Amino acid sequence: MKKSLTLLAFVLGMSGAFAQDLTSKKGEPILPEAGDWGLGIDANPFLEYAGNFFGKTTTNPAPTFNFLTPFMITGRYFKDATTVYRGSLRIGFGTVTERNMVANRTPNTSTATTFPTNPAEVENVWKSSGNVIGLSGGLEMRKGKTRLQGYYGGELGILFGSSRDKFEYGNALTASGTSVTIDVDAADTFSAAGNVGGPTVIGGVPVSGTRVIDRKNGSTFGIGLRGFIGVEYFMFPKISLGGEFGWGFMMINSGKSTTIIESVGQDTNGNNLPGETTTEGAKSGEWYLDTDNNNSVWGPAGTLRLNFYF
Repeated sequence: MKKSLTLLAFVLGMSGAFAQDLTSKKGEPILPEAGDWGLGIDANPFLEYAGNFFGKTTTNPAPTFNFLTPFMITGRYFKDATTVYRGSLRIGFGTVTERNMVANRTPNTSTATTFPTNPAEVENVWKSSGNVIGLSGGLEMRKGKTRLQGYYGGELGILFGSSRDKFEYGNALTASGTSVTIDVDAADTFSAAGNVGGPTVIGGVPVSGTRVIDRKNGSTFGIGLRGFIGVEYFMFPKISLGGEFGWGFMMINSGKSTTIIESVGQDTNGNNLPGETTTEGAKSGEWYLDTDNNNSVWGPAGTLRLNFYF
């Protein structure tokens, strides 16, 4: 951190040598103009990289082009020199499939083998899918006629997200005799705690003879409204270093989750049969009226930002 601050002071001092001439030696404008677009990234990797040279560090890892806010693409559009439209966007979809080979535990089938023959196996499959959409837009007003520019404004952001886990097991559930017993291999679980698939967990304890086959996690919806104030210093033509703080309101609600559990139970005739049970989780919600550090869907406040305009 000290190295970053030292470098920052050095950069600002050097750029101050250019006085307040708002054009470069080649006649390039220093400040953004009407019709310009802007892209912001996290400045810390660049400051740390350069700062390591001042500390005579032998290893200087190359800086990375990081998102300004977590997972969000952030940009600006200049309507004119003092009026700026700004926005952030994230659209994400994905599916992960994990396959585990487990012993074939079909009833009346022996798993014993003689070396070097391998025991018969079946396949378990876990498919995890999810999506997230984040969008924000706002208006920014700028002040200043020198390389040092201040700005303020407000923006509105929304967030949608959902996820689902589905499980397919190679071994079928079976009932034995007159008691409710189920042949479930220990490897049917996809996590040590049994929270993802395999035995149902109640009170932190896996319940023997049950397993999850489908879980739809409650959909998430968030909305936030914030005001912000920030500053930028233009070190080079249309390249600036700056940051901002914000304060406002945010609300996030998550709907009920739905879990389908496979187990064995007795029917009206007292016969033990495999079956499915659907359970629902409770809704949840939270809201904040606070600074960005505690309530923002746009990421943490106070980050040094490197801005490019073109």
